[in-house]
Amino acid sequence: MRIAVVSDAWTPQVNGVVRTLTTVIALARGRGHRVLTVTPDRFHSMPMPNYPEIRLALTTQRAIGTMIGDFAPDAIHIATEGPLGWLARRWCVARGIAFTTSFHTRFPDYIAARTGLSPALLWRPLVRFHRPAQHILVATPRLAGELADKGLHQTLPWTRGVDAALFHPDREAHPALADLPRPIALHVGRVAVEKNVEAFLAAEWHGSKVVVGDGPALDALQARFPQAHFLGSLHGEALASTYVGADIVVFPSRTDTFGLVIIEALACGTPVAGYPVPGPLDILGGDGCGTEGPAARIGGVDADLATAMRAALTADRADCARYGGRFSWDRSCDQFLSALAPVDQGAVGQAA
Repeated sequence: MRIAVVSDAWTPQVNGVVRTLTTVIALARGRGHRVLTVTPDRFHSMPMPNYPEIRLALTTQRAIGTMIGDFAPDAIHIATEGPLGWLARRWCVARGIAFTTSFHTRFPDYIAARTGLSPALLWRPLVRFHRPAQHILVATPRLAGELADKGLHQTLPWTRGVDAALFHPDREAHPALADLPRPIALHVGRVAVEKNVEAFLAAEWHGSKVVVGDGPALDALQARFPQAHFLGSLHGEALASTYVGADIVVFPSRTDTFGLVIIEALACGTPVAGYPVPGPLDILGGDGCGTEGPAARIGGVDADLATAMRAALTADRADCARYGGRFSWDRSCDQFLSALAPVDQGAVGQAA
């Protein structure tokens, strides 16, 4: 199959959207599929205001259409609602070409956290973006229900996975954690207002707090919480070793749609604490004992983050590792490929 994937989120960005797309595309190519990536690295671009890691592509609908048309795809997937996504969507809609989309990020909530604007107003263009899609791929049933409430009923599941060769309990802990007072609570992710890192750092905790990640709020949080340990951005084995070395991982975000950090931590045997919101609820369950299979504590979920953190400390690391190991990228790739909508090759050829 020839698949065109359009995404405004792409390397060298480091986030869950990019990791999901690059991993699934690599697996699809390994299965013999040809994949065209229409991404910012192919165009002149400018940094996104307040989020310079994201590059906004500067191009035209005609250029996007020519690129896709010349590739003659059997399916088109539009992954993000940025400039490239909108241009590709308009090109497809104008020509009656079927496409799928995916919903990764609650941008209305992100923007509201930064500006104070009402999320309800900001949801309108997102709903408009996804409405003509044949299918909308979502990470969890809870997110599917949320989109259905907004009139988007054509959702299909697209779960996430863990690299079992990288994230597992059988490795040495990161040396930066070796001499810290226990228990160690770890946060991994972008250090920005929408990730709610401040709630983690302010929560009552009789031990050490460690932050892995970078972002616009880093300097301010370092100044406000000098007792915390900030390790900067870590990737690969260095990141996995921090999961292994921590006693719990704390996921304080209230806006994420899933949270790859959660399942990576669990796969390393580390329990996770979070708020009772999408993401933690979909993985940890309302009682911190998971959402499927035999009930065993793998974390803590509570409206009071400190309470959730204390509950997570009581989990057995072996139970966490078993639960985290259930999340497979191969299954994610299966879901992605089966959800794609076939396109009319005649329409694509005429459009090119």
